[in-house]
Order: sequence, then C-alpha cells, then structure tokens
Amino acid sequence: MGKGEYLDILLRSKKTVFSIKDVILLWRDANPTTVKVRLDYYVKTGKLLRLRRGLYAKDKNYDRRELATSILRPSYVSFETVLRAAGMTFQYYERIFVASYVKREIDCDGQKYSFETIKKATLINPLGIDQSKEYAIATKERAFLDTIYRSKNYYFDNLRPLDWDKVFEILPIYKNKTMNKTVKKIYRDFKTEQ
Repeated sequence: MGKGEYLDILLRSKKTVFSIKDVILLWRDANPTTVKVRLDYYVKTGKLLRLRRGLYAKDKNYDRRELATSILRPSYVSFETVLRAAGMTFQYYERIFVASYVKREIDCDGQKYSFETIKKATLINPLGIDQSKEYAIATKERAFLDTIYRSKNYYFDNLRPLDWDKVFEILPIYKNKTMNKTVKKIYRDFKTEQ
C-alpha cells in the first residue's frame, strides 16, 4: 500500500471514530507499533484528531455516540439518551448514557459520558439493539427496560411510544423477578390510564 493510501482508507470509511484495532483491520496491518506511528504522524500533521488514548477521529464532526461505544467495549447507547429521542422523557441531559460492564463517568472533548452497569449476559444479548449504524444503540423498548433495571422507581413522562409486545419479548433476557413485576405493574397502570 502506498503512503497516501493509508489515510485515504480511513477518510473513505463510514466510521468517524477509530480505535487502533479498527485501523489494524482497515489497513490489514498486523503490526500495532507501525499503525501507532502512522496515526501519530497523521495527528501531528493535522490530518486526524486524537480524542483520547487509542481513539482517533477524522475531524471535529465525528459522531459522539460512535465515540461513546468506542471508549468501552462491549457497550451500546441507551437509557435517557434513547428515551429522550423517543419522547418518553422530557428532561434534557447533555451527557450521553451508555450501557456497559462498568459504571464510570468520562469526559472527552467537552462531552460527558455516563457508563451504567448492565450484567454481562444481558449486555451482550443483541435483542433490542440496533446495530445498523457505526455504533450500537438500544431500541426505545430496550432503553426502557435498561432504565428500569438500573432504577425501578424511574418516572417516565410518556409511555405511548412503546411497543409493549417488544417490551415483553425483551424482558426475559434480564432474568430478574422484581423487574418483571415492576414492568407488569407499569403496563397495567398505563393501560388503566388509556
């Protein structure tokens, strides 16, 4: 591969954020040291941005949700980030909420990321996760269940966007009896109000 081709491969990619592992796969280069040296050169010459150790972006217009799921893997965007976009909560949060294997607050390039713990068997289960983009994101039903898993007394402003059949299809992956009861009660209360 010629010198300029390495950068061209990254710039032509649909991805806006790259880990070193992503770059190794794109460049088909098995030598991480060579990849790091080349990436450092592109950062020094202003052709790429270093967002944090081991993570790079094409430019300032990178997708922050893509970055969120690149910081810790496996992970997916969920909780209030998805609920607000679906019109289920009206509270605005500047931070991006992510389901992960650890609880952590990270600030990167002026954006706050809240990583919330989901047990591993549930975290890696693809049911209710949209992976059609360059990052994984929960459906509104999965985000609803993730939120109840995290805090059973959470107040939802609007439950009309939910497809309750999908909610009950996803619910068993949590393997949590208390959560089952909570969801069924929320469903009964919702049906009573309609």
